[in-house]
Amino acid sequence: MKLPKTFYFKKFTKISGKLLPITFNRKFPIKVKRIFFIYGKKKYKRGDHAHKKCSLVFFPIMGKVKINMKYKKIEKSINLSHNGSKALLVPPKIWTNVEFLNDKTIVLVLADYEYDFKDYIETYEEFLAFQKRNK
Repeated sequence: MKLPKTFYFKKFTKISGKLLPITFNRKFPIKVKRIFFIYGKKKYKRGDHAHKKCSLVFFPIMGKVKINMKYKKIEKSINLSHNGSKALLVPPKIWTNVEFLNDKTIVLVLADYEYDFKDYIETYEEFLAFQKRNK
């Protein structure tokens, strides 16, 4: 079982602003097949599901979020901010939700799996049963 991990994008800063390129080369942790954005308001959550096969990379481009994850008896939360260059890779089989810590927050999400409704585990009860079947 792969565990979530944070990693950093290289950021270039000048007096005129910042550049943060994302290069999908061999060093990137997943092979990107889908890109989407999550928008949210302070104190609201998105997600609350797991994937059977899909890995996701979360990177806030505006605002701050807390990514909450559960697997078996392990619970972990990671804070991410648009001010940094830190991203979070969440492998499949981990229950995840995104908690918005600011209004007008936008999170860029990169996925290594094309959208497939059958890949989603939508209820926590189904997730617990999935874990028992896939030890």
